Amino acid sequence: MRRSALTLTTVAVAGLLLAGCSSSSTTGTSSATPSAPVSSTPALSGTINVFAAASLKEAFTKLGAQFETAHPGTKVVFNFGPSSGLATQITAGAPADVFASASTKNMDQVVSGGQVTSPTNFASNVMQIAVPPNNPANVTQLSDLTKSTVKVALCQQAVPCGVTAAKVFTNAKLTLVPVTQEIDVKAVLTKVALGEVDAGVVYVTDVRAAGTKVKGIVIPADVNASTKYPIATLTKAPNKATAQAFTDYVLSADGASVLTADAFAKP
Repeated sequence: MRRSALTLTTVAVAGLLLAGCSSSSTTGTSSATPSAPVSSTPALSGTINVFAAASLKEAFTKLGAQFETAHPGTKVVFNFGPSSGLATQITAGAPADVFASASTKNMDQVVSGGQVTSPTNFASNVMQIAVPPNNPANVTQLSDLTKSTVKVALCQQAVPCGVTAAKVFTNAKLTLVPVTQEIDVKAVLTKVALGEVDAGVVYVTDVRAAGTKVKGIVIPADVNASTKYPIATLTKAPNKATAQAFTDYVLSADGASVLTADAFAKP
């Protein structure tokens, strides 16, 4: 009887020990289960002011809308104009978050002023002749623009589209005296579309954007000229996080897709 009682006691103690080990193991496993990771990146919000070359109007308007859709709570406000004028505004202290120029020269001006560091080229553009749909002056080639009977509009000499157009005429060894020089490429295009001039030299992207309002005449590649478009977030951007996100979006594959669809070329 004494041996039987001892055996039962031993079994009971062993059972308690096993139960204790089982309970301890379960508790340890539960406490070691990791919780779901929490993102340390704050959600983007607020308004950004993007200063962009006039020739980017159509493409950037699309990109801005797409960016706002992807980041609810953000708003992209554009200031489109001649790159030279935008650069002057920025160096004078205008509250810009992003600058997208149609010329590396104008971007360099902002870099020299300390407002921007390390801009990135994201697109390029070439020139094309724009004429009214009925082409009243019968312009068919670049040399036709030098005729005294043909009224031609160009961009001002300090504006990227004016600088690039001048290169075209230098390459072709032609001298042109325009009847008007406009503040930016959209102003030249408007003159053509309204029939106020017989032709204008603008970017190929602007001829495409104008649709049936103008007709494009290709400039031969051996005399044509191009310009590169750099973009950068300003060092003292009021909304730097959202500004950098927009800059990154322009540089992304999605951004390149929109730019290519609007006839911009790779930088």
